[in-house]
Amino acid sequence: MFANNLQMKVIDHIRKANGTLVSLEILPPLKGKGIQAVYDHLDILMEFNPSFINVTYHRSEHKNKKKPDGSVEKVVYRKRPGTEAICGSIMNRYRVDTVPHLICGGFNIEDTEDALLTLNYLGIDNVLVLRGDAEKNEPTFVPEIGGHRYAIDLLKQVDNLNKGIYLEEELKGTNGTTFCIGVAGYPEKHFEAVNMQTDLMHLKNKVDAGAEYIVTQMFFNNKKFFAFEKACREAGITVPIIPGLKPISTKKQLSIIPNTFYVDIPFDLSNAINKCVDDEAAEKVGEEWLLAQSKELKEAGAPVLHYYTLGKPNVIANVIKQL
Repeated sequence: MFANNLQMKVIDHIRKANGTLVSLEILPPLKGKGIQAVYDHLDILMEFNPSFINVTYHRSEHKNKKKPDGSVEKVVYRKRPGTEAICGSIMNRYRVDTVPHLICGGFNIEDTEDALLTLNYLGIDNVLVLRGDAEKNEPTFVPEIGGHRYAIDLLKQVDNLNKGIYLEEELKGTNGTTFCIGVAGYPEKHFEAVNMQTDLMHLKNKVDAGAEYIVTQMFFNNKKFFAFEKACREAGITVPIIPGLKPISTKKQLSIIPNTFYVDIPFDLSNAINKCVDDEAAEKVGEEWLLAQSKELKEAGAPVLHYYTLGKPNVIANVIKQL
């Protein structure tokens, strides 16, 4: 039997919970693959009744295509589809709440409002608001013309829509939306932040602007999460903080993860994986490490354990079974 938690806000799931919840995060399938790819991934995990499922959004990329006259045309394309239809399909199949990621990159404010209205019409009332990454091969983040540069500005647009404030100010008799807004937190500091104190200040500003909970970047050392949580409380941030967790499953990830996500991998973990003879053994080490992290966080009263599944549903399933 699948969960029947449909149309609850993330914050309500947390408030009504008796103990630590489980949530999942998935990637949309690559272009050319159908929705069955999503179902095949999630079918393995749905027996654990996740309270909600996040669906990531990947900004468009572009190529410069040379035309016959010698001029260059910018061609925009996406490797993965958007989240609205995927979230709707997941809700329809599994009767579980979904949390689409909403990003600044690649959207102007009109595009953002249209996306939010589509989500609202689908009965989706949760969003995770993010700035998003820089476009591939670009050194820094550049907003779309007429779009938002920072996550807090995107957050304010969502909050305005909740208040019935649309871009067309002359609209009369409008209904406000009811989005529950989540934001990202970084136990090891966002790589662009000058220091942790500045990063926490920006995070508090987002909470003050309407964010109802925080989901963290992945981390592999629980001490860093606990220190981050303590620093947040000392900074006056009182909303729930959800730890984001990911298994290491290959030896190659020891170099990819720190370089891509700007997080440290503890020596004990890297040393154990380096001693593995192959990736199958490395995956087992990563699974055991994730289980130990999960148990400690659950015992410490984490509101939710949020798993970045990213192609490894069986590892996540093995961990949750043992909790």
